[in-house]
Amino acid sequence: MNEITGNTRVYGILADPIHHVKTPQVMNALFTEIGHDGVLVPLHVAPEGLEDAVRGLRQIQSLSGIIVTVPHKTVIPALCDDLTDQARMVGAVNCIRRDADGKLTGAILDGIGFVEGLRGAGHDPEGMKVILAGAGGAASAIAFALADAGIAALTIANRTEARARDLADAVGRVYPKLVLSTDASAVAGADLVVNATSLGMREGDALPLDISQLHKGQLVAEAIMEPAVTPLLAAAEKAGARTHPGLPMLQSQARLMADFMGAL
Repeated sequence: MNEITGNTRVYGILADPIHHVKTPQVMNALFTEIGHDGVLVPLHVAPEGLEDAVRGLRQIQSLSGIIVTVPHKTVIPALCDDLTDQARMVGAVNCIRRDADGKLTGAILDGIGFVEGLRGAGHDPEGMKVILAGAGGAASAIAFALADAGIAALTIANRTEARARDLADAVGRVYPKLVLSTDASAVAGADLVVNATSLGMREGDALPLDISQLHKGQLVAEAIMEPAVTPLLAAAEKAGARTHPGLPMLQSQARLMADFMGAL
């Protein structure tokens, strides 16, 4: 890492909990690689303190940007001054640029990062039937990005089916030809199984989908980065399915985030 001085541009990642995040390692390695005098630090902020934290971050003149993760992605858009078209469509933000005057502009890069991570590992989702666990910020971004990548069908599985239906309806308005479903039991028929919930991050979490339906003809992918092998991925390996961990999503986003926040 570069030496930190009074000229160093500061970036933060907001999360609760925060022990699991890999973003500081990935972004700081990228800053070193590109020769950018910047440092990204973890900022542990609980939901009840988010508004006050953002108000304070606006005043830090050496701050250039903020990365946002669980559970703040769907709440923080209301605290931004402006949103990209994609963030407005998805209703979530995971990257914020702070301008010199304190203006905050939010973007959502989870979806394109996930799809590019798949492609980088040799998995093109075009034409696939997908089941996606989750309907929150990351799941919404991934749903829109997969639709844009040309998947054949998308099933959204969520503990609250109404939220799954809301997301399916939102995706359907933009991609009216995409076959959409909210049948959480339809795991076996998917070519690509995606977990975009936080289930699997903590020991004792419930499984996000019915693992008894996993089989060797599938690709099972995670958005969770820690642990690297979640219970879902372990079950997929046992069933003979191919697996794709969560870290490539972040690695694919890193340059996009750096560019959006003005580091490139």
